[in-house]
Amino acid sequence: MLIKIVIKIIKFYQAAISPYFGRNCRFYPSCSEYMVLAVKKKGLFLGVFSGVKRISRCHHLSPGGMDLPS
Repeated sequence: MLIKIVIKIIKFYQAAISPYFGRNCRFYPSCSEYMVLAVKKKGLFLGVFSGVKRISRCHHLSPGGMDLPS
């Protein structure tokens, strides 16, 4: 149940907030979609932890590219 709430919060961010920032993500899938995939695959704690690690790698010195949750 908590996982569904977290995913709904992320989906709200994708629909309502993210469009105002433009498409700047260096990775595929986007960081928010990565977080959804990671939470579904790894569970709430490890999924959010993986998502936060991914967001911390998203900066101008990162080459980006394809990065799926393992």
